[in-house]
Amino acid sequence: MATRLGLSLPQNKQYDIGRDVPDVARAAEEIGYESLWVYERALFPEAASQGLYGIEGLPWPDSYRGVAEPLVTLTLAAAATRRARLGTSVLVAPLHVPFQLAKAFASLDAASGGRVVAGLGTGWSLDEYAAASVRPFEERGQILDEVIEVCRAVWGPDPVTYEGRLTKISSATVAPKPARPIPILLAATNKKAQRRLVDKADGWMPVGLGAGQLAAQWRALQDLAAERGRTEPLQAVLRTNAAYSAKAYDGADRGPFQGNVEQIVEDLAAHAEVGLDEIFIDIQGATRDAQELKDVAAELYTAARAAGI
Repeated sequence: MATRLGLSLPQNKQYDIGRDVPDVARAAEEIGYESLWVYERALFPEAASQGLYGIEGLPWPDSYRGVAEPLVTLTLAAAATRRARLGTSVLVAPLHVPFQLAKAFASLDAASGGRVVAGLGTGWSLDEYAAASVRPFEERGQILDEVIEVCRAVWGPDPVTYEGRLTKISSATVAPKPARPIPILLAATNKKAQRRLVDKADGWMPVGLGAGQLAAQWRALQDLAAERGRTEPLQAVLRTNAAYSAKAYDGADRGPFQGNVEQIVEDLAAHAEVGLDEIFIDIQGATRDAQELKDVAAELYTAARAAGI
């Protein structure tokens, strides 16, 4: 069975969000992409407290200057499409009030006919936490736990009751409900986060950094699920951050998903062999405008399907 393919929506600063998001969403669905994805970057610090991903000295990419809010972006896409799933990869959960986030996801799922996928993470930016977080950075794991619990409660049957550190719901009706249970996927990168994923979530959202590394991580996660007595299968959706260029990259140091369409498809094929449910491609950082994004997305999709992906 072919791997499902998705596409990231245009959120970065070079795009006109109101015009380009619906346009790209419609085009992607017509091309054949089965899902549409957004990510979260709350701000761009002019003097960052730390480097990209918390790595000292690694600069933030200029594409992060002005990233559109993820659920607003998905709402624009939902109104322009009929079939494609609508996912976050990832939404930084502790930057949001748990109850309001749960209600927003439920409303979007109800409005879209059951197409939402909630991909959540804890983030890494101290500057984003200083500006927006409901609790300090050091408590990010605990807040993600509460977000998951509140979502499950709010999305479940009425009356809803819940008592946590941030959230207290005393026997209330909370509607609208999602059209179906919204899957929660986590971008778990360490052992503690992986245990949370196995115990509380529906699946995993890795980033494509090499097929061999991905396969080892997937085996380890499945082994952990077996150790902890999980019986439900884990879903897995791979994010690929493609450094697309019109010309082939001919250096020996070519990274995963770096280069032209042929090279990116070669990497897609290698990662698809790992056996995940879905792969989505983020090319928005390398395309000048929505038209180029649509053209490259169409070329990638055709080439990937021709390669048996």
